[in-house]
Amino acid sequence: MPIVIAALILLIVVILIRNIRVVQQAKAYVIERLGAYKETWNVGMHFKIPFIERIAKVVTLKEQVADFPPQPVITKDNVTMQIDTVVYFQITDPKLYTYGIEQPMVAIENLAATTLRNIIGDLELDQCLTSRDIINTKMRAILDEATDPWGIKVNRVELKNILPPKEIQNAMEKQMKAERERREAILRAEGEKRAAILEAEGEKESAILRADAKKQQQILEAEGQAEAILKVQTATAEGIRLINEAAPTDAVIRIKALESFAAAANGQATKIIIPSEIQGLAGLASGVVEAAREK
Repeated sequence: MPIVIAALILLIVVILIRNIRVVQQAKAYVIERLGAYKETWNVGMHFKIPFIERIAKVVTLKEQVADFPPQPVITKDNVTMQIDTVVYFQITDPKLYTYGIEQPMVAIENLAATTLRNIIGDLELDQCLTSRDIINTKMRAILDEATDPWGIKVNRVELKNILPPKEIQNAMEKQMKAERERREAILRAEGEKRAAILEAEGEKESAILRADAKKQQQILEAEGQAEAILKVQTATAEGIRLINEAAPTDAVIRIKALESFAAAANGQATKIIIPSEIQGLAGLASGVVEAAREK
């Protein structure tokens, strides 16, 4: 009998221990009592009544990612594309998530597919390729509103891939190649134009500098010639002044004239015109020489 009692006590202790639960961070336990919702356990130690209460669902409160396979959609201009979406969501109400809908992930996938078809159906191909942010925002708003009764908050929706038909892809590649070639030709033409402009500007500046240098040279030469003439005239004037100050006689003046005539007749001139004064002076000189010989 004592053994039976001890075994019974041990069994009760084991049952009590097994009904102690520690809820971890970022998790929640949904508890049912006799098949009905009782409460939601958050972080900490909890105890459930054996055989009466049970853990209906363990819910994670972390943000989760659902990557859905590509869905065929048709654009406004009748182009069929394959688009796969990624949905970032978080469970905010474990009770609603547990009892709100059966298979919530399947529901979100189908809702995302139908929402995507509705949005893409109002857009053309080019708009779909260039308006990802608009599509993402619209889908997030619609999905968040639809999943609110399920205790789910949709934080973000991203279009992972947009795959047009092969023919459209080839046409787009050719278009992009032509656009790149056009830009290359424009850049090359602009470069050549800029080079020609720079070359012309260089030649212009070089011509201006050469003309300015020639002008400066001519100015300096003219200034040099003017200075030389001025110095010659100054020297001549100074010589005349000195002669005037010396008050020379007629004989000296005639001798100086004769010296000037000798300098002029140095063999360089082909015709010499002799002034009358010099002729008289020459005759006077000849007479003086004859008189000296007679003596």
